[in-house]
Amino acid sequence: MIEIRFHGRGGQGAVVGSEILAAAAFSEGRFVQAFPFFGIERRGAPVTAYLRIDDRHIRLKSQIRHPNHLIILDPTLVKNPHTFEGYEGKGWVLMNHARRPHDMDSVPELSGLNVATVDANDIAVRNGLGSPSSPIVNTAILGAFVRITNLASIDSIVAAIERGVPVDPKANAQAAREAYEEVRFLSNEPNPDEEETQERLRREAEKKGKG
Repeated sequence: MIEIRFHGRGGQGAVVGSEILAAAAFSEGRFVQAFPFFGIERRGAPVTAYLRIDDRHIRLKSQIRHPNHLIILDPTLVKNPHTFEGYEGKGWVLMNHARRPHDMDSVPELSGLNVATVDANDIAVRNGLGSPSSPIVNTAILGAFVRITNLASIDSIVAAIERGVPVDPKANAQAAREAYEEVRFLSNEPNPDEEETQERLRREAEKKGKG
């Protein structure tokens, strides 16, 4: 079972993002479970959403305590102690951030982790999703996430967006495709080279997809 935890703020679309990714994985024959957790229900407040993906029926009903992957829609949440709670560092941390993973050495919370970044804010603004001060970044984040994990195809993500997003589905689909191409990722290998790491991970994802 793959467990994914989304960390965002109200208005960024974390809950809808988890549902779209669930729909994409379901369309490819997987079993899924997606649900949110709300604290203070107001715009800008931290929001957590959970997603499980498996090849068998999912009987768990609890919150996700030990996620395989983290998706962080607001980079300020890196400093929130709850964001990394229970994360064992074996999967990916995907962040909405303008900086490249190589430039994140000064962030102690990310030390030794597999980190990917994509400027989802910029992509959202380019596609007219939300406003420059409050971009809606969930669909862009999903495009980046399936690129680094291969948990669903970009075509399945786009199809799920077009079915499930009621406002500007074509713009949201385009944001996902752009993020798929623009995501930067870096594994925690000793002295890694980002370009070589990305190429190796692409090859591994392609082999997995054909297997």
